[in-house]
Parts: sequence; structure tokens; C-alpha cells
Amino acid sequence: MWLISLILCELCASVAERLQKINKQRKTRNAQKKEISVSAKFSLTFNYFYVIISPAMIDLHTHSLLSDGVLLPSELASRAEEKEIDVLAITDHVDDSNIDFVIPRLLYVCDELNKVMKIKLIPGCELTHIPPALISKLATRARDMGARLIIVHGETLVEPVAKGTNMAALHSDIDILAHPGLLTKEETQLAKTRNIALEITTRRGHCLTNGHVVKMAQLAGAKLILNSDTHQIEDLIDLSFAQGVARGAGIEDFNLLLANSQEIVDRI
Repeated sequence: MWLISLILCELCASVAERLQKINKQRKTRNAQKKEISVSAKFSLTFNYFYVIISPAMIDLHTHSLLSDGVLLPSELASRAEEKEIDVLAITDHVDDSNIDFVIPRLLYVCDELNKVMKIKLIPGCELTHIPPALISKLATRARDMGARLIIVHGETLVEPVAKGTNMAALHSDIDILAHPGLLTKEETQLAKTRNIALEITTRRGHCLTNGHVVKMAQLAGAKLILNSDTHQIEDLIDLSFAQGVARGAGIEDFNLLLANSQEIVDRI
């Protein structure tokens, strides 16, 4: 009998010790999350005041002739500089057939151009018309290959994008969900939770749901950014035009969008 009592005492002590350890780990994780949250809020506040003092256009979604754009990366950069764009991401379309061709070339050319140009170039990619079941895997592959910025081509109204693309993208290691179309409440909340920016755009057709995207993002508190989705010379936009498009979509303070874009640039 005494042996059973001894075993039970040891078992209770072991369980109590384990529970204390779990509780300590939980408190540590909560403290870390709080620290990250405070840091993110500070970063956004700093970026907001920075863009007020020194507003400059940031465009994180453009294409060169490495996919369906018409300009070499060097000319795209040069013409963006002429538009007084401070930061430009070149995010050519990729799938499994060309990702190993596009990303290394963008990494190299952006690195070379960044040495001699005023504009800051970011090599990235846009996962385009990927079956939802394959998005996460391809996003991981793109990140492993060195892509600094990963966009997913969202469920725009003007193309037959597979249903479920938005949700699969938001569960993946990406930075931006582009032109997401008729966003649902669940998708928008997930974007907020995973700190993935939702894009409003100046691109023809894709811009039709800008107002809806803004409304849903504002209700959920998700982050919004504005990009051009440039494919040719006339698609590039300056700060003034971007402000007008944002205002038309229901954005009262364009500096918030710039601050969100700057936050993405800062963490790259």
C-alpha cells in the first residue's frame, strides 16, 4: 500500500512540475507576442510620421519582360526613377515552369542596379494562376531561392482565377495578396492575423473591386497598400496619381498606405 502511495505522490509531483513548465512556456510566448506587437506598432507609427515628413512613392508590384512586361528591368528602374518612385519591386509572374529562371536573374540585376542607381530595387515574384493546393509549396520554394518579396495573384473579377486562391495564399509564406477581388470577412481577418498586406491597384480591370477591398480591410483592421501592377511604360504612376486612386477607393489618409508599404520594405 505504501508503495502505491509513493508512486502516486511521485506521479502527482511530476504532473505538477510539467504543468508549471507548460504555464511558464505559455507566459514566455505571450510576452514574446506582446513584444512583437508593440514593436510592429512602433514601426508603423515611425513610418507614418516619416512618410508625412518625406513622402515618396513606393510601388511593390511591377513586371519586366522576364514575364509579361515589355521593359527590361534596367529600363523599368530608370523610368520609375523618372516618376520619382523611391522603392520599386520587380515581381514577375512565376509558376513551377519558370521560377528557377526568373528569380536568380532578378536577384542579380537588382543587386547590380542598386549599386549605381538612386532608386531601391527589390527582386520578387508573383505566383500567378497557381492551383490553390500548390501555392504554399511554391511560395516556400520562391523564398528558399532568395525572392525578397512574394505576391500571390488574387481572385480578381477579370480573370478566371481558381476559387480558393485567396485563402490558400493567406495561409502561405507571402507578403502581399494582389487584387484579391471580392474578399470575404474570413479572408480579411486572416490577412490581419498573418500580417499580409492587401493590395488596391491602379491596374485596369483589377481596380474594379478597390472600394470593396478597402471597406473589408478597414472593418477588420487589415493592412492595405497601393501598387501599380505595371506591365508597360504608361502603367507607372507617380505619388499624386496614387493619392487620387486611393481617395477614389475611400482612403482618407494615403500616408497610412505608404507607411504599410514602408514596413514591408523595412523587413526585407
